[in-house]
Amino acid sequence: MINDLWYKNAVIYCLSVATYMDADGDGIGDFEGLMRRLDYLQGLGVTAIWLMPIQRSPWRDDGYDVADYYSVDPRLGTLGDFVEFTQGCRTRGMRVLIDLVVNHTSDQHPWFQEARRDPQSKYRDWYIWSKKKPADAASGIVFPGVQKSTWDWDPEARQYYFHRFYKFQPDLNTSNPEVQAEILKIMGFWLELGVSGFRMDAVPFVISKKGPDIKRPVEQYDMLRNFSQFLSWRKGTAIILAEANVLPGNDMQYFGAAGERLQMMFNFEVNQHLFYAMAAADARPLMRAMEETKQRPATAQWGQFLRNHDELDLGRLKLAQRQAVFDAFGPTAEMQLYRRGIRRRLAPMLEGDRRRLELAYSLMMTLPGTPVIRYGDEIGMGDNLDLPERNCARTPMQWSTEPNAGFTSSNKPLLPVIDEGAYSFEYVNVAAQRRDSNSLLNWMERIVRMRKEVPEIGWGDFSFVSVGTPEVLAMRYDWRSNAVLFLHNLSSAPREVRFRIGSNGDEPTVLVNLLSEDHSRPEKGKRHRILMEPYGYRWFRVGGLNDILKRTTVGTPDRP
Repeated sequence: MINDLWYKNAVIYCLSVATYMDADGDGIGDFEGLMRRLDYLQGLGVTAIWLMPIQRSPWRDDGYDVADYYSVDPRLGTLGDFVEFTQGCRTRGMRVLIDLVVNHTSDQHPWFQEARRDPQSKYRDWYIWSKKKPADAASGIVFPGVQKSTWDWDPEARQYYFHRFYKFQPDLNTSNPEVQAEILKIMGFWLELGVSGFRMDAVPFVISKKGPDIKRPVEQYDMLRNFSQFLSWRKGTAIILAEANVLPGNDMQYFGAAGERLQMMFNFEVNQHLFYAMAAADARPLMRAMEETKQRPATAQWGQFLRNHDELDLGRLKLAQRQAVFDAFGPTAEMQLYRRGIRRRLAPMLEGDRRRLELAYSLMMTLPGTPVIRYGDEIGMGDNLDLPERNCARTPMQWSTEPNAGFTSSNKPLLPVIDEGAYSFEYVNVAAQRRDSNSLLNWMERIVRMRKEVPEIGWGDFSFVSVGTPEVLAMRYDWRSNAVLFLHNLSSAPREVRFRIGSNGDEPTVLVNLLSEDHSRPEKGKRHRILMEPYGYRWFRVGGLNDILKRTTVGTPDRP
């Protein structure tokens, strides 16, 4: 069992080393450049950095096609540079998570190359083969419209091989005990170099049995327990943050009844219904999603996010709900992807409206779980829809008005920086926003700091407060005899809400605003009345009237 629940009240920041900061001028970000930005991340309030794939790769899929699990891609630096980076994070009180991509490898990986050459090689059984192309090869495709099959012919092996993703990413046979042992070895290697855990890619596919005769997924959940036990033995504070887009009824299978499997999972159910709630100005579907994913072991935690490096997946929504989100945030075909999602960044989805951006981030910060921020969203970066598939939202970080946004001195960055329109680096960059006290960046620093000072969100139990209108979401958290309340108006119109905090007979309560001096005292009948501006939000600490009036300042509860 993990002996340190640091992740329960963390703030995670996801970045790609290759597009963050280039120090050597070759147009590709590197660890030396990232080291120069650690003070920036510390100042933002980040407590854990999640790195997208860093291992050696042909980079046909942004590093998710791994060719060597025991190296750093030379374009990013060396293993020595990586260790210096983890040490730099440690001295600043930040932890490091790295992507663990073990559902598949690159077709250039030595394991696959030997497997296809030699039928007698042990690596032959590390992958999935079939003499005939299965009849269901066109089903289960992850990238509709781009990917045509899950089985492709290999002329050297003279067999078909299985790939859940692109055809240059053959799936590993994770049911093979030797493959499972290798996965543990990979984790142990990076733990020794200073990481605090892994964001595990495509977990449902990792643990599923695979083969030409498998018609329905059969998950091997004990594999997750083995992973977790290994982490506990090697490093008691290490975790797995799982990418597992599963139905709410399956959540506990991944966490384990006693938390013996995964420590964290991304909450895709809440994420998708959050965007529908914002599109429809109706909190009720979001509330249902939160209730459906409320159950989890005491040691488990949700990762809450708005956007990530993939498309905004809307596959869990009903057709009418999905269309409503498309209409609101991605109305044209070029904004959509894989027939199920939106490929834009958050700021252009919300039309650059500062009110809506603040509302969205306030929601994410106050949802039950740990917030995960995507690099560049703290300054409201845009996207480049001229780039293919998901690359439109993976452009280089915009640091300043210098050439190529201060990302690189090269004239040929890995991906073109955004240099036209309202989201051009001339208008949206870190340097300008640091000097503007009212910028989105400085607002984000303040909201992150406040989120870390409200541990009830990460540790407590939530409940909903009835406020008389579906357009306003009211959530209360209780933990260690302390309580906080959050209000969010999803509507473009002002809404007045009236509500009671305590039950009958309770002492009248004052709501102390954590973000301003706009506190609320109950009226007659112990009800509060608050006017919420369009897209408005409130963070309150709940306290007894006499107790609050005696204080000159309002403290936060002790941390666990």
